[in-house]
Amino acid sequence: MSKLPTLLEQFRSFCFQNNAANFEEAIEYFAVFGGMGWTVDLSRPLDELIKEKVLKNYRYIHGDIAKITQSDKTHHALLSALAVGDRREHSAFKRAGVSRQEGEASVSFLVKSGLLVRERSQEQPLDETEEVSDKLLFTQPFMRFWFSSVSPYYKSIRDGDYAEVKERLKNMKQDFSDLIYDRLVLELVKKSFQDDSIESIGSYWDKKSEIDILAMTVSGKSIAGTTKLSKSKAKKSELNILKEKCSQAKLKAETFVIFSKNGFSNELKKEKSASVKLFALKNLKMLLDDLSEKDLLVNTNKRY
Repeated sequence: MSKLPTLLEQFRSFCFQNNAANFEEAIEYFAVFGGMGWTVDLSRPLDELIKEKVLKNYRYIHGDIAKITQSDKTHHALLSALAVGDRREHSAFKRAGVSRQEGEASVSFLVKSGLLVRERSQEQPLDETEEVSDKLLFTQPFMRFWFSSVSPYYKSIRDGDYAEVKERLKNMKQDFSDLIYDRLVLELVKKSFQDDSIESIGSYWDKKSEIDILAMTVSGKSIAGTTKLSKSKAKKSELNILKEKCSQAKLKAETFVIFSKNGFSNELKKEKSASVKLFALKNLKMLLDDLSEKDLLVNTNKRY
């Protein structure tokens, strides 16, 4: 199977193709339509575009996706569970009501088909006997939107009733965007350590705790970080909590990174140093520097 484009590559292509001028708006629309190569008019309301491009073409899009999933009920149940859950493999098995054996076989197929990618915790938990479930991520934002907010409501969509889809979207929209921010922040961290480049990056989790960002540089230095996406400013307590999580997991971090979508308190700004780096939304926007036609991905999906 050919190498799948990264989320950043998909996002840059989406923004170039659709002349995105507003970064936050671009993420909101990309979280729904990302990965499909469709032209999207970002000046129109998202709900309106979903109705026009997705719901009215449900039968055709469903047919295209069913060719990939082979219309397998276990695959569909698992994809829907992953789309709304915590993305942990074993949690998805329970939510989907499938056995571990069935689930693992389904995941193997879905990874090979290019719908999902597997993510492992960057470090093993302190308790060596603890089994930490891998996480599974959709390779395209649209597929997560489809299996969370469209596919489960096929009967009402078929009848021209979109109320359930609208309600689900209202509840899920923020979560769609938040995951995109989380993944793009990892890309920002990779680009921000040029002198001692990042060798590996991801997240850490065990049964009790989770650290948003955990990376290792080429020289062997560890970086731990947190992502704050709420409307309030990040405070010094965010740094203290991050350090405490690292201590509990016996993870030694030389550098701490905090990304905040809405800025930082003065107290936290005073902590900024070589070992404490603060990234804001303006830093994330640098991921779209030098957009050009070279960023446009070749896409063979049908256009709607």
